[in-house]
Amino acid sequence: MLPSPVLLLFVGAVCLSTLAGCGGPEQPAKVVRSCFGTTMGTEYTVRVVAPAGEPDWPALQQEIDSRLEAISRQMSTYLPDSEISRFNRYKGRDWFPVSAEFARVVAAGLEVSRSTHGAFDVTVGPLVDLWGFGPAGRPDDVPADEAIAACRARVGYERLEVRAEPPALRKQRPDLDIDLSAIAKGFAVDEVARIVEQYGIRAYMVEIGGEVRTRGRKPDGGSWRIGIERPVATAREIQWVVELDDRSLATSGDYRNFFEQQGRRYSHEIDPRTGRPVEHGLVSVSVLAGDCMTADAWATALIVLGPEAALPAARQQGLDVLCMIHTREGWLEQTTPGFAARLRPVER
Repeated sequence: MLPSPVLLLFVGAVCLSTLAGCGGPEQPAKVVRSCFGTTMGTEYTVRVVAPAGEPDWPALQQEIDSRLEAISRQMSTYLPDSEISRFNRYKGRDWFPVSAEFARVVAAGLEVSRSTHGAFDVTVGPLVDLWGFGPAGRPDDVPADEAIAACRARVGYERLEVRAEPPALRKQRPDLDIDLSAIAKGFAVDEVARIVEQYGIRAYMVEIGGEVRTRGRKPDGGSWRIGIERPVATAREIQWVVELDDRSLATSGDYRNFFEQQGRRYSHEIDPRTGRPVEHGLVSVSVLAGDCMTADAWATALIVLGPEAALPAARQQGLDVLCMIHTREGWLEQTTPGFAARLRPVER
């Protein structure tokens, strides 16, 4: 998903420091401490239940920031010297060496691409750029049918190969471009969670631009409480609160990142199979999974699949989801039992 936060985070009544960085005033053990920062064109938050033996907070913050910077250098199309930008500029058909992490994320994306028959496609890059949701920015006019057809000819996950050892990618078409914005943030969340656990922390909440991973519980024994927004562009209101522990959550929606021309709205959620932004009534999908990379990718995949296919596809994959659908009569919500069991009403 592109950098547009779609979740608001709530962690109960614990008093948190508002200072940048980790920590804050002296507090007793077993309290929530926080790290904040920026990455991938958005913000990140790490909240942990501090163990009795205090971790090295400055070292933890530095390691988190360094890892997130490294991931951006690998997977950001906004950085001209990133791995993904260099691969996209490469016009050969030989194996192109990449980092092991980069190959792993591409392989995970290709698996979702195959499972959705191209509704999710890591080679969607040309269409993302054409519609103005890439580094070049918005077009002056809606793309012509001929331009869309030309870009669609360059899109197709079957034309991309990945290997793990030695890690490398290979194009079957020289002008193939990839875009990992629908999966990279989830991977980054998982990587930050891995670092946090290396410091002996066993209860935490990691969030990057609305993608969340949790483990354990808060000091009061309660679950981490995550707010899911009402999918409307004109306001920021919470529709539901989700209680999480030992789960990841990602939400994809078409109501924040879009542009309008001649009274028609064009969302950043592009269907690679048609080459156009989605236009159906499914406007928000939230996905629960064991890891955030999976939740992130499938949230985008399901919103592209649309209101009829999303829930059956989620059930087939064993995913718990909440789908919000806009109809003429109002909002329709579809959810799996596992997701519904974690929903709590918003306290007004």
